Amino acid sequence: MQHTLNTLPPSSIAIDGCRALPDFIIGGAPKCGTTTLHFILDQHPEIRLPGSEIHYFDADDPVTHPDFFSISGERLLWKDPRPENATGLDWYQSRFRPFAGNGLIGEDSTTYLFSEVAAARIRALLPSVRMIFMLRHPVNRAYSQYWHLIESGRTALTFEKAITRQPSIILGSTYVSGLRRFFDQFPREQIKVVLFEELTGNTQVAVDEVTEYLGVEHLPVSQLDTWFNKTTHTSAPALQRGANLIAQYLVSGRYRGHMTSGPTSGAGFGSRLGLRYTRLVRRLLPKTKNSPKMRSETRAFLTQHLSARNEGLSDLVGRDVSSVWTDMQI
Repeated sequence: MQHTLNTLPPSSIAIDGCRALPDFIIGGAPKCGTTTLHFILDQHPEIRLPGSEIHYFDADDPVTHPDFFSISGERLLWKDPRPENATGLDWYQSRFRPFAGNGLIGEDSTTYLFSEVAAARIRALLPSVRMIFMLRHPVNRAYSQYWHLIESGRTALTFEKAITRQPSIILGSTYVSGLRRFFDQFPREQIKVVLFEELTGNTQVAVDEVTEYLGVEHLPVSQLDTWFNKTTHTSAPALQRGANLIAQYLVSGRYRGHMTSGPTSGAGFGSRLGLRYTRLVRRLLPKTKNSPKMRSETRAFLTQHLSARNEGLSDLVGRDVSSVWTDMQI
């Protein structure tokens, strides 16, 4: 369903007696272990999570979701995530209603951290919600996002060129401004920051901190399946980039599927064809566990640049993150 450019309904709508809204939200950042944390918490007997990201609070934000906007002649259009005839809050509650009264309810939408509107909207509707943010070494996160774009057919550029053409790679590793918006809206005790490196390095300790923060029993991670190391990379990046030149002309609005209750029903033929093409290419090209090494000059540049963009991060979150990201001066 498409609408002219507007905003989501205000969050002050009255909530009915049955609470079907999140107790906690994992708000970002992308490529920082949010999938792993979701996967682990979803196995907790006291926690319930929808299977996909919802983006209710920032779907109309052109910064975080440029793919949801288009133009027809001179008319701006927005791809509404809601099913036809559904009101915003009713649709949002419907994603959680099966879980109501059956433990803590969570949501994860990894773009909330970077949206200029999400923090205030979340506060207006869910003033007691607990926020969780996963952060990763900014340079490594940027590189991981680039390879995600490569492997999903969304860029055909080298890493260096992609940085200059796709601002989300740098913006996605700029944590301070987004976190400040949430600290301005919520008390410190309602915000938990988890480092990717600690989640992967000592998973049990990191998960214990999260479960304590949420007020649920500890979860023995050794007894669980996890998401670690399930990502593979192409060992023929030049071939992948060449194939992606074709995909760029086929794929349109691909991530709308994250916004609906079921499969994407409104996707055009080009979008469906592009998605199938990308999946085929990914299956055919040779794979390796590790991505190619970043150029040392690029890493040095990004370390300096992203240190400056994240100045004050340690003071903001109340811990010395440079003790983990030892080459970053933040």
